[in-house]
Amino acid sequence: MTSSTETGGVTGTPDKDYNLIWYVEACLSNALRLETYIQDAEREKDTELADLFRKAQADSRKGAEIGKGLLRGRLNGG
Repeated sequence: MTSSTETGGVTGTPDKDYNLIWYVEACLSNALRLETYIQDAEREKDTELADLFRKAQADSRKGAEIGKGLLRGRLNGG
């Protein structure tokens, strides 16, 4: 269930900050999960699928790095 009224009162954290933290965690978690998928595809010698998962993993890593940069700036008061 999604709430459109939560603005940090329940969590103590403004939504936008929580959302950024969640995004970084989701990207990193996805990169880890995709490593398993890459190994599965390689074991089955499915190069096409392994390449797709590698690209998705690279995109997840890139998203995490961008998110971490934004988060770092915000935590440093920027």
